[in-house]
Amino acid sequence: MTPFDTNLALANRQLVKKLLVAALVMFGFAFAMVPFYEQICEATGIRDVFKPDAVEVNTQIDASRDISVEFDSNTQRLAWTFKPLQRSISVHPGEVTQVMYEVRNTLDHPVTGQAIPSFGPQQAALYFKKVECFCFRQQTLGAGEVRKMPVVFVVDPKLPRDINTVTLSYTFFEVNGTDGAKG
Repeated sequence: MTPFDTNLALANRQLVKKLLVAALVMFGFAFAMVPFYEQICEATGIRDVFKPDAVEVNTQIDASRDISVEFDSNTQRLAWTFKPLQRSISVHPGEVTQVMYEVRNTLDHPVTGQAIPSFGPQQAALYFKKVECFCFRQQTLGAGEVRKMPVVFVVDPKLPRDINTVTLSYTFFEVNGTDGAKG
C-alpha cells in the first residue's frame, strides 16, 4: 500500500464519519420537529379546534330561553356516509346536551378521516362549547365499519338574545399518511 493509498483510505474514513454525523444530525432534527411543531401550533392556537372547550364551573341553565340547534354533516372527497341521528334539538343555554352522529366507511379498506366543525351564524362559535367531540381526534374506520359518535356540548348563557338558532356543521376530510391507528 502506497502513502497515497493510505491517505486516500484515511480521507474516505473521515468522509464516511462526516456523512454519518450529518445523517444522525438530520435524523435528530427531523425527530425533534414533531414536538416542536406541536408546541408552535399550541402556542399560536392553530390546533384549538382539536381540544375540548373549557366550560365555566358554575354554568347556570337559562330555562327562560330555548335555542334551536341544527345539525349538518358533509364529507369532502371521502367515501363515507355521515349523518346526525337528530337533525335538530331545542336546548336551554347552560344545559349539557349530547347528540350522536353516525359514520360508515363504504370502502373495502380502512380509511382515516378528520372532522372539522363550523357554525352558523359564525358568531355562535364563541358561545358553543364542545365538551366531548369526535372532531378532537382522527377517526379510522375499517372496511364497511359503522360507528356512532357523540358530541357533548353546552350553549353559553351569554349567547346574544338575537341568536335563536345555531347550526353545527361537520365536514369529514380524508387524512393521508396516517398509520391507521384507531381514533
